[in-house]
Amino acid sequence: QEQLVESGGGLVQAGGSLRLSCAASGRTFSSYNMGWFRQAPGKEREFVAAIFWNGGNIRYADSVKGRFTISRDNAKNTVYLQMNTLKPEDTAVYYCAAGWISSTSTRGYNYWGQGTQVTVSS
Repeated sequence: QEQLVESGGGLVQAGGSLRLSCAASGRTFSSYNMGWFRQAPGKEREFVAAIFWNGGNIRYADSVKGRFTISRDNAKNTVYLQMNTLKPEDTAVYYCAAGWISSTSTRGYNYWGQGTQVTVSS
């Protein structure tokens, strides 16, 4: 079983950058596909980015393409989300997730972190 802990969230001005990290505690991190999702107040949780277990098959939501970059370091059991050119509409709680299939749906993931708040001021 994987335990996931996100970090790196905070308050940033529009146009700024943040890097989120998600550290996994299990011994099988390198076999999981990983995803980042976000949830704004009053809205459903939505897909942001996903990466295959071997670092391939990277996908992004259209709303973040060209601004966000997902990566992973299997030696450190960590997945990252570099967020550049942030916009107020990026404000949300960001969650990382681990699963056996590569998916843009929350249903494709088995384990979730507790989330980290990202707030972008205008």
